[in-house]
Amino acid sequence: MESSGTNWTVDSVRSADGTTIAYETAGDGPPILLVGGAFNDRSTTRPLAAALTADFTVYGYDRRGRGESGDTGPYAVQREVEDVAALIDRAGPGAHLYGLSSGAILAAYAVAEGVPVSGLALFEPPFQAGPHGGAKPGLAERLSELVAADRRDDAVALFLTDAVGVPAEAVGGMRGTPEWAWMVGLAHTLAYDTTVTGYAGLPADRLKSIAVPTVVLDSTGSPPWLRDAAVATAGAIPGATHLSLAGGFHEVPPEVLAPALRDALLGHGH
Repeated sequence: MESSGTNWTVDSVRSADGTTIAYETAGDGPPILLVGGAFNDRSTTRPLAAALTADFTVYGYDRRGRGESGDTGPYAVQREVEDVAALIDRAGPGAHLYGLSSGAILAAYAVAEGVPVSGLALFEPPFQAGPHGGAKPGLAERLSELVAADRRDDAVALFLTDAVGVPAEAVGGMRGTPEWAWMVGLAHTLAYDTTVTGYAGLPADRLKSIAVPTVVLDSTGSPPWLRDAAVATAGAIPGATHLSLAGGFHEVPPEVLAPALRDALLGHGH
């Protein structure tokens, strides 16, 4: 299913603080909003979106500071939760919500605050559920300082090693690639993702107020700390199910993920 064959309608919505949030939509069926993680905008979630269009009316968007969306300072996680709320309001009744990585945390917080959705799917929310992995205190500030000093390459490298856990030698091999240039272009948003994720433990009180059907997914190819976080998140949300899918490091191919989301959110009979 090629995304080039999908007809996207581009529009925008105004968030509570007046920021313009750009989104695209395609497909047929109940609405689903995709919330990307670090280094994501609506173009990077588009392959998954295209794979979902047979079953859902898919909404992909540029989180604030990315793509065609605005970026009103000062940054606060609550502004991004309000962005999700505005998009769910635009999508209308019966909407589902899928979040990836830091986007999964935003999606969970939105639903915990009462943003009305029919179903919630969270892919590897990077909470600190155990002794290993996760961002360290002060990372958001260091990332902001590097970007302010126009050291965007260094900000990307720091995020990849300290927040994602990529080995330093692997980061060195990524410099100069087209993917690296893409990441450098989004370097100013990495402090946002780091702020969303935080470095405290699992926010169990917030998670236990989620009262909609929820599935938490992880990839068999992900590091143990991310998989542990998925299990712990599912355990903290009342009635949530946990699902492991065959995939790579912090990602599952759309052709595997899309059917799993359809089954989890819409039921096997769809």
